[in-house]
Amino acid sequence: MKFSNRHIGPNQEDKLAMLKAIGYDRMEDLLNDTIPDDIRLETDLDIQKGLSEDEWLKEITDISKMNSSLKTLIGQGYYNTHTPSVILRNVFENPGWYTAYTPYQAEISQGRLEALLNFQTVAIDLTGLPLANASLLDEGTAAAEAMVMLFNCRKRDVIKRGANKFFVDSEVFAQTIDVVQTRADFLGIEICVGNALTDDINDQFFGVLVQYPNSKGEVIEYGDLSKKINGFKAELVVAADLLSLCLLKEPGKFGAGVVVGNSQRFGVPLGFGGPHAAFFATKESFKRNVPGRIIGVSKDAQGKLGMRMALQTREQHIKREKATSNICTAQALLATMASMYAVFHGPKRLIEIATTVANRAKNLGDHLIKLGLEVRSKNYFDTICVVIEDKRKLQAIAKEHGFNFNYHFDNVVTISVDETTSFEDIKKVLIVFSEYQEKMMVNVDQHEGNVGFDEHFRRDSLFLQQGVFNKYHSETEMMRYLKTLENKDLSLVHSMIALGSCTMKLNAASQLIPLSWEKFNGVHPFVPIDQSHGFQQVIKDLANALKTVTGFDGISFQPNSGAQGELAGLMVISAYLKDKGEGNRNVVIIPSSAHGTNPASAVMAGFKVVVTKCDEDGNIDFSDLEATVKQYSNDLAALMITYPSTHGVYEEGVKEITDLIHSHGAQVYMDGANMNAQVGLTNPAQIGADVCHLNLHKTFAIPHGGGGPGMGPIGVAKHLTPFLPKHLAVSNDEKAIGALSAAPYSSALILIISLGYVKMLGGEGLKEATEMAILNANYLKVKLENHFDVLYKGKNGTVAHEMIIDCRPFKESAGVEVMDIAKRLIDYGYHSPTVSFPVAGTLMVEPTESESKEELDRFSAVMISIVNEIDEIAKGIYPKDDNVLSNAPHPADLLIVDDWQHAYSRKKAAYPLSYLESNKYWVPVSRIDNAYGDRNLICSCPEIAEYAF
Repeated sequence: MKFSNRHIGPNQEDKLAMLKAIGYDRMEDLLNDTIPDDIRLETDLDIQKGLSEDEWLKEITDISKMNSSLKTLIGQGYYNTHTPSVILRNVFENPGWYTAYTPYQAEISQGRLEALLNFQTVAIDLTGLPLANASLLDEGTAAAEAMVMLFNCRKRDVIKRGANKFFVDSEVFAQTIDVVQTRADFLGIEICVGNALTDDINDQFFGVLVQYPNSKGEVIEYGDLSKKINGFKAELVVAADLLSLCLLKEPGKFGAGVVVGNSQRFGVPLGFGGPHAAFFATKESFKRNVPGRIIGVSKDAQGKLGMRMALQTREQHIKREKATSNICTAQALLATMASMYAVFHGPKRLIEIATTVANRAKNLGDHLIKLGLEVRSKNYFDTICVVIEDKRKLQAIAKEHGFNFNYHFDNVVTISVDETTSFEDIKKVLIVFSEYQEKMMVNVDQHEGNVGFDEHFRRDSLFLQQGVFNKYHSETEMMRYLKTLENKDLSLVHSMIALGSCTMKLNAASQLIPLSWEKFNGVHPFVPIDQSHGFQQVIKDLANALKTVTGFDGISFQPNSGAQGELAGLMVISAYLKDKGEGNRNVVIIPSSAHGTNPASAVMAGFKVVVTKCDEDGNIDFSDLEATVKQYSNDLAALMITYPSTHGVYEEGVKEITDLIHSHGAQVYMDGANMNAQVGLTNPAQIGADVCHLNLHKTFAIPHGGGGPGMGPIGVAKHLTPFLPKHLAVSNDEKAIGALSAAPYSSALILIISLGYVKMLGGEGLKEATEMAILNANYLKVKLENHFDVLYKGKNGTVAHEMIIDCRPFKESAGVEVMDIAKRLIDYGYHSPTVSFPVAGTLMVEPTESESKEELDRFSAVMISIVNEIDEIAKGIYPKDDNVLSNAPHPADLLIVDDWQHAYSRKKAAYPLSYLESNKYWVPVSRIDNAYGDRNLICSCPEIAEYAF
C-alpha cells in the first residue's frame, strides 16, 4: 500500500465528496482559484517515487550499518548513557508523549507540565540555585543565552551600563565558545578568551563563563573569582555537568549567578548531537529575564493544585521587537526523559552511578601513571588528561581495539568515562595504552569508592528529597507513574489538534522507529567523519530533497529550532551585506501580522525592526510597505514575510513585494512556518525569497513532543551559500557565520524522521499532501462559515491551509470570550485551535492533510454545538455567569459532587454530543488561575504532602 494513503486522511471517495461540498469537481480547479498563477511551479518535484514502509525500513537499516560501532570515550559534553527501558518504551517511543503540543492549554497538559516541573527541580537542586527553566536547545546556546540575559540586565545598575565585555575561560568546551562568539558578534559584545583565574578581569566585563569540570576534566574552585567579579556587579556563569553535581559542590555554593549545561547523560541517547535538553538555572532576581519557559505551580478554579507556564508575559513572541531572546519552544520531550531518569533512579542511585563513574576514572588515571604516562589531571570527575607525544600511533591502536578518545587538544589526549563504561572497558583501555607504551600492564586493581578529586570539592548537601524522586524505583511503579501523567494529557492519540501555524500532522511510526536503533542514537557528534557515513548519507539525502522543495542552492542543519532558523537566516543576510561593503543596512521590515519570533529574531541578530501595516483583507498593505521601503532604502537589510500569510491566504502580490525589496538592494527572508502549503505547488525561490527556514516539526513531520524537539534548517539562494553557518568539527569557511548549535548538525537524530517522510511520500506524495491540506482547510471553512465569520479569504473566496474564525461577536451577544470557547473544547475532547493569533479574539484553525473527513465532520459538529450553547446564553436560557462555557472545562470530580448547584445538567457539561459517551477524555483539573501562579511563583516540586492530586 502507498504510504501517502496511510499519511493522508481522506480517501479518494471522501476527497471527491469534499470537493463537491465546496463547489468544485477537480482539485486542480480549487488550486487555480487559491494560488496565484505567477508563483505556481510548472514542473513536478524531482524527487523519486515514494517507498513503501517496508522498503524505507530496509533502506534506513542499510544506511545505519554505515555508522561505526566503536566504544566512544570522547566526552566534551556528550556521553554514552543507559536509557532505562521503561522510559524508552513509555516516553521516547510513545505517541501519547511525543505528539502532544506545547502546553499553552494548561488544563490538558498537566502530565507533561509535571514532568517539566520535575526537570526544573533537578536543575535547581543539583545547581544550588533557586530558579530554573523548562529546558533550552543545547549547552552552547544555553551559555549564549546566559550571556545575552546578563548583557540585557546591565541597565539595572549604573555601574554596568557601559560594560560590553564577556570573559570566556579557554577551558570551556570549544563548541560552546564558538556558539557564544557567534551570538556576541551580532550584539556588539566583545568576547575575551583566556584564563579566568589569572587574567585581568575588570569592571568593563559584565560576566564570566567557566566550565565545571572543565574541558580537560579538571575540577576548579571558582569562589574567589565569583567574589571578585560580584564586586563590580558582574556575574559568574558556570557550564556544569549534571551527573558530576551529584558528587561535586554545587555552583550556587561558590557564587554562580547562572548555571547551564546539558541533561543528555540523564538517559538521553547521543544521537550524533541531539536532540538533548539543556538546563538553565539562575538567581531569583533574574526571573523576569530568563530565556525560554518556566513551569509554575498554581491552583484551578476549585482550589486544587495545578500547573501552567508561569510568567507568560515573558514569552518572547509576545514581546516581539522588545524581546530579549527569541526562544519559543525548546526540548520538552527530552527534558521529560531526563527528568524521568532522575525520578526512576532517585538521589541514592544517582549518587551510585556518579560514584561508579568517578571510581572508574580514578582507576584509569592511577593505572596510566603506573604505565609511566604523565597524567595532567589533579582533581577530576570522569575525564583523564594524558600527555601523548604520538597521537596518531595511539589513535591507530585505540581504533584497532574499538575505542574513540578525544584527540583535539595539542599534546594531550582526554578519555571520558561514562555510565556505560564497565571495569572490563577500563582494562581494555589500559591494554591500548600498554601497547602504546610498549609495556606490560601486569595487574589492574579495582578500588571501589575512590574518586579523583579532593574532599574539598565534595558536595555536602542533599538533593532531590521530594517524594516524586523517592517512590517510583520499581518498573511497575514507574510504568504506572508515566501512564498516570500521560493520561492527564491530550495529544494526537485522542483527536485532531487543529492549531493554525503549528501543523500537527501525523508522525508516522515507520519514520520514528530508527531513532531507537543504537547504530543511530549511539553515535557521538565528534567521532571521526569516517565513522559517521550513515548520518552523512541521511544529511546529504535530506539536504538534496529540501533544495528541490525550496528551489534553493544551499541548506544548513545548524539551526536547532524554527526561531533559531530565523536568527541564522538573518545573520547570513547580515554577513552577506557586510561582505558587500553594505554593513550600514540594519533595518528589517516586518508586517504586523508576522509570527512574533520574527521581530524577536531580528533584534537578536542586531537589526532595527520597522513594522508595516496589513490591509483589511489581511494582506501586506503595499502602499505602506512601499513608503516604508523608500524611507529606509539606504539602510534596508531585509523584509521578513510568511507565505501563505499568517492570515491564511496566498497573497496575490507577493512577487511584486519581493521585487520591490530587491530593487532597493535588500534581501527577502521567508518564514517557513507555512511551508506545508507550498511543497510541490510553489516554493520560496519561485516567490522571490533569498532565504527561508523550514520547521521540520511542522512541514516535515517531526513530532512536537509537548514543546520540542524541532529543527529549523535554512535554505538560501546561491549568493548566500558562502555565509551559511560553519562548525569547528566539520568546516572553517572564511565567509561563513559562526556556529549556532553545539553539535555540527544540531539535533541530527531527528533528521531521520523527515528523510523518512520525504522518501515514503516521494515527489508525488509530497505534492498530494499539500493539496489535501488546502482541501481539508477549505472543507472545514464551508462547514463552519454559516456559524462563524471567516476573517480572511483569497480573491475567489478560498483559504490556504488554515483560516481565522472570528469569536469577538460572542462577547457582545453572550459575554463569551474566545478563551471560554478554547476551554469548552476540552470538554468535547479537543485541543483548541490557536487562540488570539494573529488577531485578538479569534481562533486560527488548521486541520492538516492527515485528518480524515470523519474527523473534520466531528470537529465541525463540535464547533457548531458550542455556537448553539453560546446562543442559549444570549437568549437567557442560561445565565452569563453560570454556564457550560464560563465554567469549562469540567473535570470528573466537579461533576460527581452530591450537591450540584449549576443551572445546567451534568450531562450537558460532560456529554453534549453522543460520541463522547463512548470516547471521553477527562480533563484532570478545572480552569487554571494564571494570575495566582504569577503572584506566587513556585517552579520546583512541592513536598509530597502537597504533590498528589
